[in-house]
Amino acid sequence: MKKNTELPLVVFFEIKDWEAAYLRERLGERFRLEFYPDKLDRSRCKACAEAWGLSTFIYSTVDKRAFDAAPQLKIVATRSTGFDHIDLEAAAARSVAVCNVPSYGENTVAEHTFGLILAVTRNIHKAHYKVTQRDFSLEGLEGMDIAGKTLGVIGTGRIGLHVIKIARGFSMRVLAYDIRQEPLLAEVLNFTYVPLDTLLQESDIVTLHAPYNRHTHHMINAETIAKMKRGAILINTARGGLVDTVALVAALDRDHLAGAGLDVLEGEQLLREEQQILAQHDVPHETLRALLDSSILIRRPDVVVTPHIGFFSREAQLRILDTTVENLMKFAEGTPIHLCPKSV
Repeated sequence: MKKNTELPLVVFFEIKDWEAAYLRERLGERFRLEFYPDKLDRSRCKACAEAWGLSTFIYSTVDKRAFDAAPQLKIVATRSTGFDHIDLEAAAARSVAVCNVPSYGENTVAEHTFGLILAVTRNIHKAHYKVTQRDFSLEGLEGMDIAGKTLGVIGTGRIGLHVIKIARGFSMRVLAYDIRQEPLLAEVLNFTYVPLDTLLQESDIVTLHAPYNRHTHHMINAETIAKMKRGAILINTARGGLVDTVALVAALDRDHLAGAGLDVLEGEQLLREEQQILAQHDVPHETLRALLDSSILIRRPDVVVTPHIGFFSREAQLRILDTTVENLMKFAEGTPIHLCPKSV
C-alpha cells in the first residue's frame, strides 16, 4: 500500500468539521485530504499547489488564476448542481475535468420553495414579528389561499418537477416553461407547457428553477416583469443572477408585484462580505449598487429572504457528500461521471 504522502491530494474548501470527518472516513484510504473552512480565493490558491483534486462549494471562484496555481490538478468536484463559479474554458485548456452533483435535493429545494410561497402568501414572517412585539392583532396579516391559484414554474428539471408535484397536492393549476419539454411527464403530473409570455401573464405565483448562465442572466427583468399579472408573487430558489434586482425593487415599489420570496440574491456573496468591502477604498460603483439594491430587498416587509438554505438539510448535505465521493472515486478509477458541459 502506498504511503500516505504518495496518495493523490484532494483539497476541500468551504468544509465544516462534521463534513471533514465524514469525508475522511469515506476517502481517507484512497487520497490525502486537506480541509479549509473558508472559500477558495486568491490568497488561498497556494494551498492547491500539489492538489490532484479540488472540491468547493458555490462561493469559491475557480478561475484561471486557481488553475495556474495548481499545475498537478486533474479534477474539480464542485459540491453543487450549479457550476457557474468555475471557469470551464480554463479547465478544458488545462485538461482538468469538472464534475458536479446533478441531483441531491429536488425534494429539499422544492419543500423550501413552498415554505417561501406560504410565508409570503400567508404573511407568516410579518405575523411572527408582530407576536415577538406582543402584538396579537390581525391588522396587515390577511393572506391569500393558494388552492385554485396558478403556479408558473420556469425550469422543469428535477427540482421544478418536484415543485409541480407539491403544487398539485395544493390543488394549484400549474403552467411550465422549459426549452426542453417532457410531454409524458406533463400528462402524468397534470401540468401544461406554455410559452414564457403566457406563463408570466397567467400565473399568480412564478417560481424560478432554471440554471444560471449567459442566456438566463436577468431573465426576470423590467420587460418580463411588466408581462406578469398585477399582484403576482415571485419566488427564486435557483440563482440570484436570474433576477434583475433593480427591476424587482421597482415592481414592488409600484405594487405591480405583491411580494417575493428569495433564497438567493444577485451578488449575495457581496452581502456576506459587506463589512470588508465597505472598509476598502475605491469600491467600484457597481459593487456598491449591488449591495444597496440587495439591502433594500432584505428590509422590505413584502419580501421574505433566506440565506441560500434551500439545499440546507442534513439529508441533502449527506447526498452531496456521497456524490462528491463517488465523483472522485470514479474519476480516479478512469470512469468519470457527472462531467459538466465542456469538461474533458
